[in-house]
Amino acid sequence: MTVWDEVVGQPEAVAELRAAASDPASMTHAWLFTGPAGSGRSVAARAFAAALQCPSSGCGECPACHTVMAGTHADVREIVPEGLSISVKETRALVQLAARRPSTGRFQILVLQDADRLGERAANALLKAVEEPAPETVFLLCSPSDHPDDMPVTIRSRCRVVALRTPSPAAIAGVLVARDGIDASTAAWAASVAGGHVGRARRLALDADARARREKSLGIPLRLHGLGDAFALASQLVVSAREEAVALSETRDAAEREELAVAMGAGGVGKGVAAAARSAKAAERELEKRQKSRSTRNQRDAIDRSLVDLAGFFRDVLVAGSGAAVALANPDRASDIRQAASQWSPESVLQRLEAVLACREALEQNVKPEIAVEAMLVALTR
Repeated sequence: MTVWDEVVGQPEAVAELRAAASDPASMTHAWLFTGPAGSGRSVAARAFAAALQCPSSGCGECPACHTVMAGTHADVREIVPEGLSISVKETRALVQLAARRPSTGRFQILVLQDADRLGERAANALLKAVEEPAPETVFLLCSPSDHPDDMPVTIRSRCRVVALRTPSPAAIAGVLVARDGIDASTAAWAASVAGGHVGRARRLALDADARARREKSLGIPLRLHGLGDAFALASQLVVSAREEAVALSETRDAAEREELAVAMGAGGVGKGVAAAARSAKAAERELEKRQKSRSTRNQRDAIDRSLVDLAGFFRDVLVAGSGAAVALANPDRASDIRQAASQWSPESVLQRLEAVLACREALEQNVKPEIAVEAMLVALTR
């Protein structure tokens, strides 16, 4: 297997990237990978980074390929924003990394996931490095799109855009079977309900809790019969998202706190202990701030997954009500979808769908999750 086998359902993008990795004339210093959620933006960027460092342009067998794909290559740094946005401080650290010469590889490569989280000041801090990079530095930025709402025009205009598309269910099922060893029937089901999201399909196939959360989300529309149901279900959805976020962060947070304590000399005696303790307090506050931001992002991501499920349900109701010969996003809920289509008018379904989309937008604008979700579910009862 080559590194390109990791990039699912993107033959045109793979051809372009493979050509650039093997032909210096096709290469440029800054790339912007765009595409819908789950299309594999970061996977494609990582595979491209491996191909650039590989003597054979991505053979998948050499040490360079193995270390890049495992995230341990000395000259490939992958930055994964954990908070709600990418700070100026983080961006300046990224610029400093970009100025280094490669130590073992051909290039110094920086992969920035979720580059759409760059604020205006952070984007300005990155701009100079992207405009005038070191000769052996390559920037690989990942963003949902190159629209100005997602990526500042100043950054976008200096990048070569690689547009990814939503992979087909067949392609997703194939990689689940080949790469993860999932049985064909489970892989086919997960691929059919994941909305073209490879990572979500894998999670649904392997994680019983993820399947249970999806079932609860898709059961909401037909369980809403009044305001009491709306507030009760809103509370359940937010609490479930918070518990999921805590489960994701708990072990990592504890490990980070322990590492910090050891680094700051916890339990030490002798000269300098008082000064070290004061420094440790400041470091602890900074760590707590970072962990809180990460937990908030995890909670909002968990809620957003439920909102995507709801949006897919209402889309399916519209499809069923119109009689269109289009595949359902949730074929395993066909009975509920037909029932809803028989009860609600198309106008009512559109209003429900708009309420879900408005909730997603409210969360992106930092509206408190409880308020945003309650407002959405109240709208769904009308």
